Amino acid sequence: MSGAASGTAPGTGPLSLMRVWWRSQPPAAFAFVMATGIVSAALTDAGVAAAGLALLWLAAAALVLLTVGLAGRLCVGRSAAVAAFRNPHSGFGYLTMVAAMNVVGAGFHGSHPAVTWTLGIISFALWLFLAYGIPLSMMLRTEMGESAVPRLLPVDGTWFLWVVSTQSLSVASATLAGGDQTKRLLSDAAVAFWGIGIMLYLTLTTLVILRLLTGGENRGGIVPTNWIFMGATAITVLAGSMILHLPAGVPVLELAAPTVGGLSYLLWAFGLWWVPLLVAFGVWRHIIRREPLKYATALWSIVFPLGMFAVATYHFGNENGMPLVALLGLWANWIAVSAWILVAAGMAAAAVAFLRRKEPVAD
Repeated sequence: MSGAASGTAPGTGPLSLMRVWWRSQPPAAFAFVMATGIVSAALTDAGVAAAGLALLWLAAAALVLLTVGLAGRLCVGRSAAVAAFRNPHSGFGYLTMVAAMNVVGAGFHGSHPAVTWTLGIISFALWLFLAYGIPLSMMLRTEMGESAVPRLLPVDGTWFLWVVSTQSLSVASATLAGGDQTKRLLSDAAVAFWGIGIMLYLTLTTLVILRLLTGGENRGGIVPTNWIFMGATAITVLAGSMILHLPAGVPVLELAAPTVGGLSYLLWAFGLWWVPLLVAFGVWRHIIRREPLKYATALWSIVFPLGMFAVATYHFGNENGMPLVALLGLWANWIAVSAWILVAAGMAAAAVAFLRRKEPVAD
């Protein structure tokens, strides 16, 4: 039966809409899950457990839905997905899937530890593939006609997802390190991932600041994804705080505790220092340059760092006897919640507008 006879214009049925969604799902789509999951934790810290649980289940549902969408994209648009994988401006976006799994997994640890274990194991396998595959694809690729003169890669804020995903594995390992059978192995893993994340963070920080200050080719210059810089700092602090409170008697803690504690505090201060600069970037872009602010997936790259900074600040201050730092974290919780509400409203409006453009045409 034709589209006209069925009362639906060709190309506007549910299957067609699904294909459009699959093809248009960006690599960093799982940033919504990351942001929603960490704001859930922020609400729980603030004493609003019911709202926090609701957001946690929303994050879990979105994780499943977006995973299906990614599988669909690999089926109907594999060449575009591979091209995005090899693109230095988008490839690291796929690592949002790793971080999303561990943020959701950590949220369920208290009630459903099997979920934490399952997502942690899957995310580790994904991390091995993506954290090595994405940079290797950039190192080994050749571009016809490109100058043979070495040049600095176009590093931008999305590269810090390399750090965020690695530190999410540290958080997952520290979360699961309570059992007698696995506490030493998982404690060692937590510190190892934290150390890898620190080295990646220091390397990428140098490259990004060099490009920002010298005006080098950087398409990610003053855009929401630069907030991932601060998000990488915050999740490193959270992982460090959890490492400092690993089960007693773990040998690696005696070895690493002074370094982890000192660096975590320095990075927390550095992350706080970044906030006014990032806000100034936004003011310059949208108020002085008057560029319109409209919904994009990249806006979740602002919500997640705000939420992660709030949670990391609260836990670091609360667990290390720093009440003013903990209080700052509680205040920051509400900033993150407000940002989530605003971006979610923008996403809902964008979804409604998309559906109206694709709505069926009457016969």
